[in-house]
Amino acid sequence: MSFPFPVPDKSDPRWTREGGVHVRRGEGTARWLAGDTYTIKATADDTNGALGFAKAVVPPGGGPVAHAHGNEDEAFYLLDGELEFLLGARTFTVTSGDFVFVPRHTRHRFKNVGDKDATFLFMYTPGGHEQFFINHGDEPVEGETSPPWEPERYAALVDGLLAQNVTILPED
Repeated sequence: MSFPFPVPDKSDPRWTREGGVHVRRGEGTARWLAGDTYTIKATADDTNGALGFAKAVVPPGGGPVAHAHGNEDEAFYLLDGELEFLLGARTFTVTSGDFVFVPRHTRHRFKNVGDKDATFLFMYTPGGHEQFFINHGDEPVEGETSPPWEPERYAALVDGLLAQNVTILPED
């Protein structure tokens, strides 16, 4: 059976065009931020601004305060564990295999309400905010877990969040 569409000649640059991103398991830029571990797999620089992509491991009780992004949408896919999600005015539980999309300017937060680490993938579109984790997180120490942060560390994040057009919002 022949291909039902015209096939470009192999001299067409689409045959050999380079680009794209491939990050192997265990690779990426890992950072500890407020007790959580974030591994950035792709940045806006890697994707021509299209997206930022990361993996998160959040211990029981972990997760950020309620906030809203002004520059990007955010999407989450839970691999393992249990998260309580605040999305706008709704609060609900997310379990393995669940997906959550958060449009920009929408209040949200997640909190690990389970008794084991929650692991999920998340993405920003367009990319850019993933750089916040790289710039403000701590480089992990092999064999150790992320220590809890003191209030001064959280206070130091405010300027970084404002620069990224992120607004901290009340829970209720």
